[in-house]
Amino acid sequence: MALTKTILSPRDEWKTAKNFCVQCGKFHPSQSHWEFMQTMPQDPLEMISDLTKMGVYKPATFDIANSLSTAELRKELFLKMAGKGSPKREKLVLELAKQAGGLDNAFSAAFGAKAGEFFGDAIRSGEFSRRKFLQNVAIGAALVSLVNACGNNAGTPESQPDAPPPDTSNLEKTDLKVGFIPITCATPIIMSEPLGFYQKYGLNAQVVKMPSWGAVRDSAIAGELDAYHMLAPMPIAMTLGLGSATFGVRLASIENINGQAITVSNKYKGKINGPADFKGFVLGVPFPYSMHNLLLRYYLATGGINPDVDVTIRPVPPPDSIAQLVAGDIDGFLMPDPFNQRAVYEDAGFIHKLTKELWPGHPCCAFAASDTWINENPNTFRALNKSIIEATGYASKPENRVEIAEAISDRAFLNQPVEVVQAVLTGKFEDGLGNNLDVPDRIDFDPYPWQSFANWIMSQLVRWDISGDGKAKQLTADGKYDQLGQEIFLTDLARELAEELGQTPPDEIYRTETLEFDTFDPQQPDQYIQAQIDKYGF
Repeated sequence: MALTKTILSPRDEWKTAKNFCVQCGKFHPSQSHWEFMQTMPQDPLEMISDLTKMGVYKPATFDIANSLSTAELRKELFLKMAGKGSPKREKLVLELAKQAGGLDNAFSAAFGAKAGEFFGDAIRSGEFSRRKFLQNVAIGAALVSLVNACGNNAGTPESQPDAPPPDTSNLEKTDLKVGFIPITCATPIIMSEPLGFYQKYGLNAQVVKMPSWGAVRDSAIAGELDAYHMLAPMPIAMTLGLGSATFGVRLASIENINGQAITVSNKYKGKINGPADFKGFVLGVPFPYSMHNLLLRYYLATGGINPDVDVTIRPVPPPDSIAQLVAGDIDGFLMPDPFNQRAVYEDAGFIHKLTKELWPGHPCCAFAASDTWINENPNTFRALNKSIIEATGYASKPENRVEIAEAISDRAFLNQPVEVVQAVLTGKFEDGLGNNLDVPDRIDFDPYPWQSFANWIMSQLVRWDISGDGKAKQLTADGKYDQLGQEIFLTDLARELAEELGQTPPDEIYRTETLEFDTFDPQQPDQYIQAQIDKYGF
């Protein structure tokens, strides 16, 4: 069949030319784009309503996206979650973000006062039906929806918007202050604010940066905080009245395991091979009642160094540790990260030994609250503890570490270079001695508070008599280790909450702990102390 060319009259040619759209190259009046925009909701809440009615957006995701807008959203994360490997989809996401003024402004542009202008600029780039346009806006405006579309089931609040929300009707208190020290051990407590874990459980929890562990202890006793990031030995010491007035504190869950190191000033490079080489040193630890102090003493003793005679161990607030190392006020320290890695980053020191080598899986920091506050706010305490246990489970997954590092490196939290925090959380780091190491469990996260942790801590408080009055030995006499440990470490509750979250905590509460130089039987703490004294002399 022969093809024939339609001959248009001059009038029809004029009409066709008039209807050629210079915006998209199609045949319709150019002003149709602007007429279309007149039908678009200019109010962000109306836009959400449209998305909801169309089924491409769920009401719960608005609140979640709003909470996520405070996090530092990086290009790699945004494209990974939103692009789904499609170049066209990635191009669209980048275009939407560009119109918003960058990825950091994407959410505020989409949901803020200039939402209409943002939508208008984006639509000029191509041909959109109303439905298609709304779907594409959802790509740029709702990272949460994109995460769901990509099948992310990592377990964060934003990845489960369809799950029934927790019941928050029985909370005694919702506005909370949770104290923390700016170290990577506090990751679950810190990240729960920008990543929405507190909000999921109906809590308006503000994390409050504290200058030192002494300040955390004093603020806890004064009632200035609702709950706290504490060193694992602190609830034991405070409850027993070691180093302070007696004040009942309960350890609700462990935040991190491993995650510390012995770091030495660069002036000692090539001179430190083992514990005996530290004789005469001035060494910093973050607090007397810390795993850092107990593990440092444990290590030094194996080299014949009496921690109370042959070296000087003194408390140094972690944020001050680098300055004191550079100034020569201390020769080294056993500190939480990121300060070990920061010393390498600043060319001030080198990492001599990770504490995971001394005791793989040892506890460090914990989430805690006073027994009085817990009794007055039982439902709030349960919700707060559960949010942190969920965050700890999320932090335990290596694939989440880069995202977490970006969220917590912010000035409001750790105030550290993101590459330093990433080196700690991913375990890919330089040690300051020319080695590039890959230690995935340099720091790890496990919320389960083993009772064997409590018994080991108490055994070392007895061994070293840090309070100087023999009180620890007196209070643990007659086999009271188990009784005290089970009063202070809330292991059963932590297991219950973890199981509700789909985690798989242990059924046992005690286990044999294997350290570098010995093995600890939690049922024989006094025999363990005596064996150490017999072997090393102290």
